[in-house]
Amino acid sequence: MNKTAPLSPESYLKGLNDPQREATECLDGPLLVLAGAGTGKTRVLTTRIGHILMTRRAWPNQILAVTFTNKAAREMRDRVATMIGEVTEGLWIGTFHAIATRILRRHAEVVGLKSNFTILDQDDQIRLIKQIIEAEEIDDKRWPARSVHAAIERFKDRGLTPEKVGVVEAGDIADGRIAELYKIYQDRLIVLNSADFGDLLLHCLSVFTSQPEVLRKYQEQFHFILVDEYQDSNVSQYLWLRLLAQGRKNICCVGDDDQSIYSWRGAEVGNILRFEKDYAGAKVIRLEQNYRSTQQILSAASQMIAVNQGRLGKTLWTASGPGEQIRVRAVWDGESEARFVGDEIESLYRRGESLDEIAILVRASFQMREFEERLITLGVPYRVVGGPRFYERAEVRDAIAYLRVIAQPNDDLALERIINTPRRGLGTATLQAMHGHARALGISLYDSAKQLIETDDLKPQARSSLRRIIEDFARWRGQAQAVNHIELAEIVLDESGYTGMLMNSKAADAPGRLENLKELVSALNEFETLGGFLEHISLVMDRDDNAAGDLVSLMTLHAAKGLEFNNVFLPGWEEEVFPNRRSVDDGGGAALEEERRLAYVGLTRARQRVCICHASSRRVYNQWLACAPSRFITELPEDLVEHEMEPGLYVGVSEPGIDSLGEDWGESSVGRGPGFQRMRANRGSAPPAPAGGELVTVGTIAIGTRIFHQKFGYGTVLASDSGKLEIDFEKAGTKKVLESFVEPA
Repeated sequence: MNKTAPLSPESYLKGLNDPQREATECLDGPLLVLAGAGTGKTRVLTTRIGHILMTRRAWPNQILAVTFTNKAAREMRDRVATMIGEVTEGLWIGTFHAIATRILRRHAEVVGLKSNFTILDQDDQIRLIKQIIEAEEIDDKRWPARSVHAAIERFKDRGLTPEKVGVVEAGDIADGRIAELYKIYQDRLIVLNSADFGDLLLHCLSVFTSQPEVLRKYQEQFHFILVDEYQDSNVSQYLWLRLLAQGRKNICCVGDDDQSIYSWRGAEVGNILRFEKDYAGAKVIRLEQNYRSTQQILSAASQMIAVNQGRLGKTLWTASGPGEQIRVRAVWDGESEARFVGDEIESLYRRGESLDEIAILVRASFQMREFEERLITLGVPYRVVGGPRFYERAEVRDAIAYLRVIAQPNDDLALERIINTPRRGLGTATLQAMHGHARALGISLYDSAKQLIETDDLKPQARSSLRRIIEDFARWRGQAQAVNHIELAEIVLDESGYTGMLMNSKAADAPGRLENLKELVSALNEFETLGGFLEHISLVMDRDDNAAGDLVSLMTLHAAKGLEFNNVFLPGWEEEVFPNRRSVDDGGGAALEEERRLAYVGLTRARQRVCICHASSRRVYNQWLACAPSRFITELPEDLVEHEMEPGLYVGVSEPGIDSLGEDWGESSVGRGPGFQRMRANRGSAPPAPAGGELVTVGTIAIGTRIFHQKFGYGTVLASDSGKLEIDFEKAGTKKVLESFVEPA
């Protein structure tokens, strides 16, 4: 750290509002910063780090700042450097996984690993578990590797080692043998000198609890601990932070309980809710001034989220003015919804709005198809956020597997992936022999191969091919000492025959796959060593969208967290779609509150305009559902919403969760919000007549009459009740519609 005189606090604290400044200057003791959407939490975090450094309260290596994405970590580091005008070398800023990896490599031997251990990705983890399931003769049809893997992930997220998995936690997973499989899996990882993502925190916890002197070292080192997005932390992360913070207790957690939407991947909203109980004397500061959205949007979102019981509470406000009302558009179905949104996007574009400032946020990925097709039809360029990552492409994974075996010969899963790619005549029989020998001696697959090629256990051709690839790896490992990792990658891809395989391929995607390999080699230039590159691609989880130009963004609500746009479309706000029926059925009240938090996230992504859409019917997994507007719509404040209906459409609202969405024609309004009251009040005005015929007078159509409906086509009346008909349509099935929307056939 430079010895120059520190900057005046006023120079970097200028522009902070009062709560932001208080959160920055409150350095002693535990602090929870409840930062609502768009309230400047990143600025507070970075200014707080800068303030600690500029006031000489700590050196850079005495500050630990933990984030959830590599992008956030880079942004935080860059902002601090810009603010204080000094190099930030020494700061411990990174993701939970990256920081845990750094600590674990220093103390790997405590848990039976070497410091150069490999971090396995999900694909390798599942392949390893599949091998174990087969060896243990578990029914893989009933208990596929992915479900066993998911169970093990949950245990690790909760800080449970195999020994801590009890009967209750295990349940009947893998015929009640999940704890046993978990133990075999962990033992196998040790043999492979490997760890998965969950292990990075779990092993750190083991190091801290079994080696108190190691824990004390880090407790004394970190004078200040800062945590971003604390509401997304899981139990392992929570325990890890608790242990580190017990030393000096200067921990500052920033988060928003109203944006906790990742329980499906282990996040525990309870971590942030019980902060004050966990840390005696903790101070809570609320950031409520929003710098993103209009007051209309904020007020609507605040009233809706206030329905949740499990929250600490805050009310967002802005000085930027009221803005436009939230539009709620009722449409016939998903196709009509996509057509409406597409037309609105075109209209915004003609008015001068950038496509980059337009987003369509859906609850589930199945909703995307119709929007994609519509945007293609209109010629509107778009990006789908959530496609395959570069490092997940097959040819890239293969190339990385070669590099992993060079860096770490005991990486069985990497070796197995490319042992016969390109084809070398090393089939199932050879692999079985290698695995059997490896298991019998407790050695790696690579060492097993080295021994087998010196015996007659393999057929001559297989033995010769295996010898060549083992010798190749030995030669490449030697070359790694003489050439840089970029040249090495080029040599490996050429000498292995992988590049030639693609060049000789007649497949339509072969040229593109070759380009991907070139890009991979180019990416190596950004790293000083092969080990650094391999660790980076194991840890990096950020999704980069490479599409260029002005593009509409299409993504799920989960993927949208942290983003913002001028214009946001929120389609599919219907019961059973959103809130998602499966989530609520499985998770009950807690899941419903998380669904409402997800709706809150969607609303608060918008700076200027929000348009919510809900359909009268929707095709979900090839089945048509009659739909009622989401309860979240009824929870929006009456004076902030503008309701619209597609011509010819009448929106009937049923009790949420009752009568299979819209089947109830009763007048009960118990539990319904202002949205329902507005809709019921609008019943007095007759809907517009459909084109192509006269409206039938209410109450005159007899049962058995053949009719025509503008949307559903021809059908026969099954029942009639006060102007409402139940009709068996020839193509759409049984529907309930208003009599005023049909005409005699």
